[in-house]
Amino acid sequence: MGIFERYLSIWVALSIAGGIALGKLLPGVFSGLAGLEYASVNMPVAILIWAMVWPMMIGVDFASLKRVGDKPKGLIITLAVNWLIKPFTMATLGVLFFKHIFAGFIPPADADGYIAGLILLGAAPCTAMVFVWSQMTKGDPAYTLAQVSINDAIMVVAFAPIVAFLLGVTDIAVPWATLILSVVLYVVLPLAAGIITRAYLLGKGGPPAIDAFIAKVKPFSIIGLLATVVLLFGFQGEVILERPMIIALIAVPIVIQSYAIFAVAYGAAWAWKVPHNIAAPCAMIGTSNFFELAVAVAISLFGLSSGAALATVVGVLVEVPVMLSLVAFANRTRSKFPE
Repeated sequence: MGIFERYLSIWVALSIAGGIALGKLLPGVFSGLAGLEYASVNMPVAILIWAMVWPMMIGVDFASLKRVGDKPKGLIITLAVNWLIKPFTMATLGVLFFKHIFAGFIPPADADGYIAGLILLGAAPCTAMVFVWSQMTKGDPAYTLAQVSINDAIMVVAFAPIVAFLLGVTDIAVPWATLILSVVLYVVLPLAAGIITRAYLLGKGGPPAIDAFIAKVKPFSIIGLLATVVLLFGFQGEVILERPMIIALIAVPIVIQSYAIFAVAYGAAWAWKVPHNIAAPCAMIGTSNFFELAVAVAISLFGLSSGAALATVVGVLVEVPVMLSLVAFANRTRSKFPE
């Protein structure tokens, strides 16, 4: 894991502080950036999100899908957790905490935004960082790639309906046109661009060319993420300075969800006697989030200064330390699984 990934939570925390400070010092600049919108899409943020997502999509190899039939158990667990359990438990925790447990600590008008942000996180399974977690747990890289590829294929058609359903169930208005536009803009088009780029690189130099290119553009992906965080917290600065505990409140259901989902997936893999090099990555995919997509869609649907956008960024903040603790646990329990 490179220095950016290893200390991602620190960089995010510094970006949060920088964004709040800049928002206070340069409110006119942030107001101008907020106004650069077309069809409910903020152009500066869209560019930054593409810088994040496109390099990840280059790594998706749909040719690897033919391998999953050889070891179906890991794939079944991954798909069940990602699409039948995780989005719904995240929505349930959001309602439980922000409509009930934390109701006395936040304005009622803000609760829906935080719940919406959690729903977006829960409906977006990990695409990129899971390769890091898989490598750290000595996972099967080819199988991990196959799992990620099929999740991305499902995401194209399942993300919008699941998000719309859960927003509707929680009585949050669903702007269908903006939701569909967001999926096209931040999933379909980057995936298509990634496939085209991958095919070009394969023809030019094979898999080593792909690895070399991704290594070159990866820093821009992290920079795009951090710049997006700066923008978000530049707009959210006043809210956070007035209620600094809101970050901790949002983090609570995200942390609970992360450990619970890992326990379900990892426990199912252990009970089903799945080899550890498949069990660990399949649990990590369900636990980790495609937070880049969640951030982008939250901004498109609810705005840069929304509670939904804030909740998705808090997901970025807590993800790395939580996942590193789960990597350590998975490595300590390797002997409990068949090789």
